[in-house]
Amino acid sequence: PEHILVGVNADTGQVQVRRVADPAGMETAPHQQRSALTLSNGMVYIAYGGLFGDCGNYHGWVVASRTDGQGPMLSYQVPTTREGGIWAASGPAIDANGRLFVSVGNGETTQGDWDHSDSVLRLSPTLQLEDGFAPTQWQQDNATDADLGSMGPGLLPGGWVYADGKSGLGYLLRADALGGVGGQAQVISICSAYGGAATVGSQMFLPCTDGLRQVLLGSDHRLTQGWVAPGQVSGSPIVGGHTVYSLDGNGTLYAINSQTGKVITTISVGSAPHFATPTLSGNHVFVGTMTGVAAVTVS
Repeated sequence: PEHILVGVNADTGQVQVRRVADPAGMETAPHQQRSALTLSNGMVYIAYGGLFGDCGNYHGWVVASRTDGQGPMLSYQVPTTREGGIWAASGPAIDANGRLFVSVGNGETTQGDWDHSDSVLRLSPTLQLEDGFAPTQWQQDNATDADLGSMGPGLLPGGWVYADGKSGLGYLLRADALGGVGGQAQVISICSAYGGAATVGSQMFLPCTDGLRQVLLGSDHRLTQGWVAPGQVSGSPIVGGHTVYSLDGNGTLYAINSQTGKVITTISVGSAPHFATPTLSGNHVFVGTMTGVAAVTVS
């Protein structure tokens, strides 16, 4: 099997780019491309993780290709003996300098030196490893599958990064000095989160498994929790104006007041795939469903 990068002309539907997107040396069968693609400065970045159940000889990878499909591909592999996938649905986050921030899942190592699993890593635009962070208890997280890999990093003003995952702990990190093992600026008990956060200024909206949450970064560079949405609303959110849009597990789209957390309205869009994220364009919210694309008009 091969993973294929395809570029389609949005106006005509014609395929303009088609190339194999597997890095040299990667055993393709146990790898899954789940993360969203990320575009930056004429490059498309593609992250890889493993399949459900952590089966096979897989690693976390990031691959970069020119958007025109020409030239050599660049790649970075997480240096685990096995596992350490990069699979969060939101994909790599990129700052104003073109640096990539990725969350890495559990590795098979549960003792010894840190292998860059259960982490947030910063990569250069050419995919050179620059810095990284892991919780102090990364070995235990690996052993219990309680890693940071389930939600992509969130970038905040002032050079801050927020990381969350399966364990219920959230970490505030310095983008220019992620801190290595245990080097966070703050750790706070918030929630288990899957997907990607939405950020607006110093506000974040987290896709928590027990309900979408607002988290605030204060002028003192400390995180505090705000409102919590109804528990069934756990999908990766987007923000338009003063409204947050998020799905529940039954295919219902929620519009939530971003300041108060009050549900404004709901509408059923049909069954959606796991980790489906709405897209906002003009006065429409688009949702990919199991049968097509639903378009919802918003005011």
